[in-house]
Amino acid sequence: MKKLESSLTNMVLVLTGVAVIMGAILAYVNHLTEGPIKAQDEKKISDGIIAVIGNPDLIVSKKDTVKQNYSGKELTYIIYQAKDKEGKDLGAAVESTTMGFGGDLKILVGFDPEGKVLGYTLLAHAETPGLGAKADKWFQKGEKGDIIGKSPAEPLTVSKDGGQVDAITASTITSRAFLLAVNNAYNAYKATPVDAQTGATKQEKED
Repeated sequence: MKKLESSLTNMVLVLTGVAVIMGAILAYVNHLTEGPIKAQDEKKISDGIIAVIGNPDLIVSKKDTVKQNYSGKELTYIIYQAKDKEGKDLGAAVESTTMGFGGDLKILVGFDPEGKVLGYTLLAHAETPGLGAKADKWFQKGEKGDIIGKSPAEPLTVSKDGGQVDAITASTITSRAFLLAVNNAYNAYKATPVDAQTGATKQEKED
């Protein structure tokens, strides 16, 4: 068999072939992992809703997507309105994203029917480990920046800006971003009417 002569054309053909094969492999792997990743994300949200509302037997009675403009940028919020087994309004859990110090900071925050914060959890962030990452605990009940039970009807701000919330030590930017996410989540929640009859989905906590 005659050996192929080394040429630019041959090299291009080989590289193109490799690229096509690698692309097909990546597409196949992505197809295999897409389902498990989606299921994992859904479970994370499901468990998060239970955690921030504080009721393991709650039912998500409605899921809304709200878009609002903030400083010229369109932001998207997902509101999970919650009921108990008897149909009593428990409030809602809201997904909210803002720009932190290192990148997007995404939270899930729970509100009671009056708009007071029931709880929160960080879904994703790119903050500095040991500093901005402390937001996961810093604003929880009993901690220095405790916001549980507070209402963002009057926007929550850090004490450095005249507010009543202690910022994370050496992480004022992250603290501002976190509180902005909470304030925006509250505004999105209050802009959404409650409807107990739409898309009811029970959230069950797994062992």
